[in-house]
Amino acid sequence: MDMKRISSGKLRAIGYDARQRILRVELDDGSLIDYSGVGEEIWRRLSSSGSAWSYYRDNVEEDFPGRKVAASGEKKSNPLDDLFGK
Repeated sequence: MDMKRISSGKLRAIGYDARQRILRVELDDGSLIDYSGVGEEIWRRLSSSGSAWSYYRDNVEEDFPGRKVAASGEKKSNPLDDLFGK
């Protein structure tokens, strides 16, 4: 799923799978949450909102079932690891 980087409240990225109707949000702590049953209109409004955090809180978080998902296996590395041989 392609993620769109944003900076709005605690939101850091959002993505949408139209075929499965799943909205994925990434929060500022790195956690990912998938919301199922989300229609394209909700995605369109969220992704174009001037206040995505408020729109998310009002129209997604409480209205759709959410499930925390594991990151895609990506390990966030410390840029200093290359210098110190980790």
